[in-house]
Amino acid sequence: MLAMEKKLNTISNNLANIETTAYKKQRINFEDLYYDNLRYPGSQDVNDEFAATGIAIGVGTRVTSVQSDFSLGSISPTGRDLDVAITGTGFFQCRDPFTNEIFYTRAGNFSINPNGTLVIGSTHNGRPIEPEIQIPENVEKVQIDDSGMVWVVQNGDVQALQLAGQIELATFINPEGLLRMGENMYRETEASGVAQVNNPGFNGTGTVRAQHLEMSNVAPVNELIDMITSQRAYELNSRSTQTGDQILQAVLSIKR
Repeated sequence: MLAMEKKLNTISNNLANIETTAYKKQRINFEDLYYDNLRYPGSQDVNDEFAATGIAIGVGTRVTSVQSDFSLGSISPTGRDLDVAITGTGFFQCRDPFTNEIFYTRAGNFSINPNGTLVIGSTHNGRPIEPEIQIPENVEKVQIDDSGMVWVVQNGDVQALQLAGQIELATFINPEGLLRMGENMYRETEASGVAQVNNPGFNGTGTVRAQHLEMSNVAPVNELIDMITSQRAYELNSRSTQTGDQILQAVLSIKR
């Protein structure tokens, strides 16, 4: 019942983040617990005969892991110059202004803080993208190409694009090993491996698409079906517990 409750919590979190930018759904995994082996397969009885099967009584299940599904979500056009989606593998990098630590995210809803720095995130003034990109004053338009190069137009001269910086993407040998931090952020761990940083489109890294955002990869219908199945499993476990109590009460009353 506890295992099913954790699964329902995971499904609820997936459903709650259907509209979260670049959210990656989670899946919970279980394993059966140790068995009470009353008789081992192949053991000998009093007649020196080998038992073809054993007697193993299971004692339940437990959660072994909660995996993240990093399959690509749908790419939705927004028309906003500072919205960027990753089409393929990779994460944007940003530096936390309080801890100076590098965080990783798939959410490319960038903005410009009062200091002219390209930032991402919901903290005060956002987290600066890494490597830092400064947007000059009096910029009329920001343009980002598929290779992650950030261009700006000043003084209305659309023929004279100026390079403001380069967006780089980080990849991991095991992205499922990243630690979820909330706010669409991930942190590198020993399980994820060290970040490999490249320009978009190089060494297997995905490209970027401006004026688009990656949506959540949660499939509502599948989650609802999974929720109903898990709810029924919870109810069946509860019913079996009640039935077991009733049988035990009947046995004790007979013994008396």
